[in-house]
Amino acid sequence: MSSLIRLEKIDKIYTMGDNTLKVLNDVSLEIQEGDFVAIMGPSGSGKSTLMNLIGCLDIPTGGKYFFKGKDISNLEEDELAFFRRHQLGFIFQQFNLLSYFSAAENVALPLLYTEGKIEKEKSHELLTKVNLLDREDHLPREMSGGQQQRVAIARALINRPRLILADEPTGNLDSHSEKQVLEILRELNQSGMTIVMVTHEEEIGSQCNRVIRMRDGEIVSDTRNFPLPVRDLPETSMEEFPHTGLSLAEHFRQGLKQLLSNKIRTFLSILGVLIGVASVVTMLAIGTGAQKAIEKQLSSLGANLLVLRTGSLRGGGAAAEAGATALLYEEDAVAVRNKFPAVVQTVASVNGRAQVSFKNKNWNTQVTGVTPEYESLRSSTPSEGRFFTEEEDRKRSRVALIGMTVYRELFNGRPAIGEEIKVNKVYFKIIGILPEKGAGGWRDQDDVIVVPLQTGMKRLFGRNTVDSVDIQVDDKTDMSELQDQILDYVTTRHKIPPSQKDSAFQIHNMADIQAAVSESSKTMTMLLTVIATVSLLVGGIGIMNIMLVAVTERTKEIGLRKAIGARRRDILYQFLVESVVVGVVGGLLGIFTGSSLALILNYIVGWPTSISMSSVVVSFIFSFLIGLIFGVYPARNASRLHPIQALRYE
Repeated sequence: MSSLIRLEKIDKIYTMGDNTLKVLNDVSLEIQEGDFVAIMGPSGSGKSTLMNLIGCLDIPTGGKYFFKGKDISNLEEDELAFFRRHQLGFIFQQFNLLSYFSAAENVALPLLYTEGKIEKEKSHELLTKVNLLDREDHLPREMSGGQQQRVAIARALINRPRLILADEPTGNLDSHSEKQVLEILRELNQSGMTIVMVTHEEEIGSQCNRVIRMRDGEIVSDTRNFPLPVRDLPETSMEEFPHTGLSLAEHFRQGLKQLLSNKIRTFLSILGVLIGVASVVTMLAIGTGAQKAIEKQLSSLGANLLVLRTGSLRGGGAAAEAGATALLYEEDAVAVRNKFPAVVQTVASVNGRAQVSFKNKNWNTQVTGVTPEYESLRSSTPSEGRFFTEEEDRKRSRVALIGMTVYRELFNGRPAIGEEIKVNKVYFKIIGILPEKGAGGWRDQDDVIVVPLQTGMKRLFGRNTVDSVDIQVDDKTDMSELQDQILDYVTTRHKIPPSQKDSAFQIHNMADIQAAVSESSKTMTMLLTVIATVSLLVGGIGIMNIMLVAVTERTKEIGLRKAIGARRRDILYQFLVESVVVGVVGGLLGIFTGSSLALILNYIVGWPTSISMSSVVVSFIFSFLIGLIFGVYPARNASRLHPIQALRYE
């Protein structure tokens, strides 16, 4: 019979601070294929350490280890994992079954690393062999110790290994279960399987073909109870097995299954990300909504607009007494329009407060007299009715358009077109209702009545001057340069002394005002987003903390997975995927929660909100990155655990 295992002068030394402990001392051993060997000895004799070295769960400090003639003493960790997954099967004293896997899934677990997926169908035959097919859907907690050990035996056989390593397989079993397990092991050996078992029970050791006794790290006796049976075993090569890796989909399936097994911890992990993402989405929705509302209000003021107003004259003299103001006339609007080709149109306006009444209702509001060009320049096309004409302006017709606030106060939903209202005791016929524009910061833009300019000046306010001139400029013109030219032209036209030019007239650039307000809105949105992002980072730290706890709690699971063939990258990806799943699920729930909250605020409180696709995408990407980044450290810690240290962790 050929040699399966050959150990040459194996040493194992543990360093603990400044002290060293030599557990194995020049151990040489040869085990033939098809043998059934028991390793016995008192506690501390080195028998378990020898078993772990044979199983490549630990590496020797010195010496050589040959398996089927191949030296595997100096293989890297991932190469040892590949060796274990195809050549070895482990039966542990503590069973080491995954609590959230059924019996069939536990048996098929090694297939995850040899075939890339768990196929429960392949475990049926082995569960039948150990007489547990009726328990295949039961979790470990639903089975007795003997049943769990038989599941562990079936798991050790799933990849048809060359060698079974059993560490005190009957140590935690009653006498009946002990007999069942030993009977299964004898049957496996009779079928040609090589078995090496650690035990301290003489009764069990006497049933093995060969007994190796150890003391103080050395083999003190090697006796054979039964002759080695001669069998014709098939030859296999260590290089014939393919390197199989898990697919991303399988990683996600495994990660999701593990997370669902501990719902409370997973929920708490998700909750931190959910709150953070919901905050980001809600804050962005509020900020974007406010910005769009402001932009809408500002756009109602007109595009590419300059507003010429009167100023105060400084100094003394007959022409300019203290407190006197320069005067603007309707003719100034016409002159500016004719003088500058870049000016598209101008609108002179006069303003004043007035008491308005309809039947038994009264309201004090702003009255503005303008020319018909106001309709297009100020985006004031009536939502109902029409705007007045140039002829009506010239004839000083008593017609008016009312804003929505005035309409609500006087008519409260009743038809208004064609009705007559009194403005400062003068009757006006309503010909139109202005479009709703909302609050403009300093005043309600809908609390206004618009009348023809001549009507306002002559019939209401008794004056021949105007308060301001709106000047619309074409898109290609430099407005800053043009406004200086207009100021020079108007001051020259009014023969303003050089000493008074700076204060006689003023021009406001509405584009600059819009840009400033828009920039302020963007700054506020950014501030809100930063605040929300901090909560998202806190959620990420929560993920990392809980994943670190998970690594500690599942240390023995990590050791088991490595024992059955998981490489470092497999463990790394497993924990990283779990972290990413937490981040993504928390992100999706956070997006839904944030969007719902934004809609609720809009509906109940009336805050303007706008949920943009970009904010949703950014939030999702952010939640994914939070799970990925904050999961790297725990996943790396898990992947770097040594298999034997993980298996021994308590």
